[in-house]
Amino acid sequence: MKLTKLGAVVASAVFVFAACSNGTSGGGSKGTIDVWSSLPRQGSSKGQTDTIVNAIKFALERRGGAIGGWTINYVDQDDSTAEAGKWTPEKETDNATKAVADANLVAYIGTFNSGAAKISIPILCKQGIAMVSPANTYPGLTKPGKGDVGEPDKYYTDCKGGIKNYFRDVPADDLQGKVGADWAKDLGAAKVYILDDTEIYGKGVADVFDASAKAAGLTVLGHDQAPGKSTDFKALAAKIKAAAPDLVYYGGITQNNAGQLWKDLREAMPDVKLMGPDGIYEEAFLTAAGAAAEGTYLTFGGTTADQYTGDAAKFRDDYKAKFGTSLEVYTIYGYEAANVVFDAIDKAIKAGATDAATIRAGVLTALHALKDYKGVTGTWSFDANGDTSTALFSGTQVKSGKFTFVKVLGQ
Repeated sequence: MKLTKLGAVVASAVFVFAACSNGTSGGGSKGTIDVWSSLPRQGSSKGQTDTIVNAIKFALERRGGAIGGWTINYVDQDDSTAEAGKWTPEKETDNATKAVADANLVAYIGTFNSGAAKISIPILCKQGIAMVSPANTYPGLTKPGKGDVGEPDKYYTDCKGGIKNYFRDVPADDLQGKVGADWAKDLGAAKVYILDDTEIYGKGVADVFDASAKAAGLTVLGHDQAPGKSTDFKALAAKIKAAAPDLVYYGGITQNNAGQLWKDLREAMPDVKLMGPDGIYEEAFLTAAGAAAEGTYLTFGGTTADQYTGDAAKFRDDYKAKFGTSLEVYTIYGYEAANVVFDAIDKAIKAGATDAATIRAGVLTALHALKDYKGVTGTWSFDANGDTSTALFSGTQVKSGKFTFVKVLGQ
């Protein structure tokens, strides 16, 4: 997907709206405050993040570009490089470092990749800058006992005022890995082989699938790595074929050469079932894997756009009408995250915040207090860890080259 021009304003690093003339936003006379997003804006993630950025801008436009008399300056930051074709630790470190140097910054929407969040959380937490991610799903960012040793506490050891700064509006992989394993069993798989791309997201969801598959009575024949730097997975595919699995599960992202992995697995085992998580649930995966993607089973927090009802369906239709393109799976979560941030800014101002510093602090307070939020994804809350109370997952399958809804999972 290409980034569509929004009204008469072309895409740029900085996106500023004038206050709306009807006065509902309170005008922009008090000054300007900044909201940043940090997402991979190059490589195959761009199709997905284009829609998230569109959604953030759409949410801001609907508020007239201003909240409580303050003009909102939205900055679209890139944490990827053209050379890598995906996010890099260096770029995310640079974004987070620049963010804490911006005295006008009141909130940070991101990151897209869980590994990037691991880097930026502690940097931003020192300055009390709230992060709201529309896409991170690695449990160790927030959930004690669900990640590596020392997680999540090690990310929050030096937070300003001792207040954690990280939130996400998507359900985490400790849930996704389990529903994936349960679905594999429902599909008739008795023997599974597991792969991961070595990154914390991919390995994390694969580890949960591994443990959940064993708990469900499935035989795990092996769990190997499929690093993104590899360009040929034929030897790995031959090894897996010799083990004769019913299903191969991959924990990872499209950008770590999942398309080539799928081609090599399909060449070795044309009839084996293949399953993956939301990290490959994007149009870029279909392009990269080509015909090898056909039949793939995928899990995702929430449901597919064609299944939306109520406010979600209205957002879908409004988005399509405005941008002329379909939604990707994280589009609606980007819109929800933006509205949560903008509502938190509004609450901070109404509570008496008078400058960027006090608005920043007020945003954190408002996010920690968020309960029974009525958004486009339903009514939900943040728990004490910053996780959403939403636990809905869906299963889809690639049919005739398209993602097709199959069933609700985990219920």
